[in-house]
Amino acid sequence: MDLLLKPDDIAFRDEVRRFLADHVPHGIGRAIDLTTGFIVDPEILIDLHRALHRRGWDVPHWPVEHGGTGWTPVQRYIFDLECGRAGAAIYNASGSHFVGPVIIHYGTPEQKAKYLPRIRSGEDYWAQGYSEPGSGSDLASLKTRAETDGNDYVVNGQKIWTTNAHKANRIFALVRTSSTGKRQEGITFLLIDMDTPGVTVRPIIGNGGDHEFNEVFFNDVRVPKANRIGEENKGWEVAKFLLEFERGGRVLAGQVRAQFAKLVQLTAARCPDDGDIRMRLAEIGTDLDAMEMIDISVLSTLQAGGNPGSISSLLKLRWSEIRQAITELAVDVVGDDALRWIPARPFYETLQLPPEDETILAATPRYLNARAFSIMGGTSEIQTNILAKTWVGL
Repeated sequence: MDLLLKPDDIAFRDEVRRFLADHVPHGIGRAIDLTTGFIVDPEILIDLHRALHRRGWDVPHWPVEHGGTGWTPVQRYIFDLECGRAGAAIYNASGSHFVGPVIIHYGTPEQKAKYLPRIRSGEDYWAQGYSEPGSGSDLASLKTRAETDGNDYVVNGQKIWTTNAHKANRIFALVRTSSTGKRQEGITFLLIDMDTPGVTVRPIIGNGGDHEFNEVFFNDVRVPKANRIGEENKGWEVAKFLLEFERGGRVLAGQVRAQFAKLVQLTAARCPDDGDIRMRLAEIGTDLDAMEMIDISVLSTLQAGGNPGSISSLLKLRWSEIRQAITELAVDVVGDDALRWIPARPFYETLQLPPEDETILAATPRYLNARAFSIMGGTSEIQTNILAKTWVGL
């Protein structure tokens, strides 16, 4: 791939920059900057998402027939990079980047007609019901059951670490419909309305002080069989397809470079002559350059209609490590001020301080939350095992 932008690509980049400048005002940018957890609150992003939807840029990675843009890999990369640099976070990745591609690939015409337009418009906000107590990385051991009752499934069980379930109106979940044969053979993929009787959400406050995670309980929840994606007992195939998009279906270079740029500014203000800090900055910058090249190669695969495959494990592994390195170095740069702690959240509402003070106060919660990057979406150990099995002998 030619990495030098052609005149048409430069014009497209400038068009994207103008759009983002018009639709990511200071208030939104500040709220995104002061989000110390993983997901920006949907109420902060909904207006930007609607503007993207009006422009036809809300799901550029989807096939054209379902609302995608048909952009080239270079345009996709430019768009994701510029959104990251501008702080334009994704409104609901669980919808547009996870369950959306699943419905496109495995869903019935009726399911596509019902759910895809609502994901695009932002009317539906999705949560992911995968992990359970005792079934995280060993997801195939999940115990939430769905038993047939006429045209419905009756679901009983519990999910945990469910991001933004308290804000979602829908959840996609893996449930057990059979206990015979291999564990993976008895799992089914269901779409569930969060307002269905029997669904209960209980908050989990993270060690960074943020409420993003939840427990979700299902007590005799009736789910129409029409909400099943794919065949009964074949949900493991669907789950693996989704996980490849979760781990490697997004370009993170722009977002991480924006975080890195803020770290460079913080370093220049607080310890510009520290040789050790400067060396660590250089190492992170070099890692960023390398990961951008891998991102570009994955974009080509996605544009051709494929999924990332096993390289998604490498992306997930290395981006987790780089983001953790950025937050860890930020705490070291802040020094003793990292001990300051304000429990009230969200910061964009509770803090009214000079920008540098707000950046300092956000450093420790962001670092604490970032420790989970190497766990969520499949632990680093799981990713290295996948890579070893896939690339053995290469």
